[in-house]
Amino acid sequence: MGGSKNFHNGAGGTYDCIAIMSYYAVCRDVVSFRKIEEIEENLILPAFRRLRFVDINKPFWRKLMYRAFQNAEKQCAKWHDYEMHVAPYDKDKPIYYEFTACPAAEFAIKHGLTDIMPALCNVDFASMELLNARLVRKTTCSNGCKCDYSICGDRDDYLKEQPEYVDKAGFRRNT
Repeated sequence: MGGSKNFHNGAGGTYDCIAIMSYYAVCRDVVSFRKIEEIEENLILPAFRRLRFVDINKPFWRKLMYRAFQNAEKQCAKWHDYEMHVAPYDKDKPIYYEFTACPAAEFAIKHGLTDIMPALCNVDFASMELLNARLVRKTTCSNGCKCDYSICGDRDDYLKEQPEYVDKAGFRRNT
């Protein structure tokens, strides 16, 4: 879905979220939150599973990941779908970027589907874990004004200061 005119998560990335939300809107009485989460995982995680050899704890992979985010920022600007901002690289700090506009979150808010957004957003944590990395996130576009990403290696001391929890809505978050 979406074809080549959508960048986020590859061709159709935004539209897959909207399709899942539409499915949920029709079937919410008979489909579980976990099932929606599983559908999203089946769409996103296979690409990350093929990258299990990547280890963000190593400088080479960390820098390469940063460059991938810089490229994503350029693609977002080209397609005008997500507004993405990547902070300058600092080898001693987590990679940081944020989305200040997310078409999937905007759709969910407009159509009263924010209750299912954790099922779509939490996959970001799982994808990073497959790269020996950890995501530290405090808010998303569907429950705040931005979706923030701090990404570090899974052995980084930064994680000690950022315990993870699941909030009342079901979002994986950090303090």
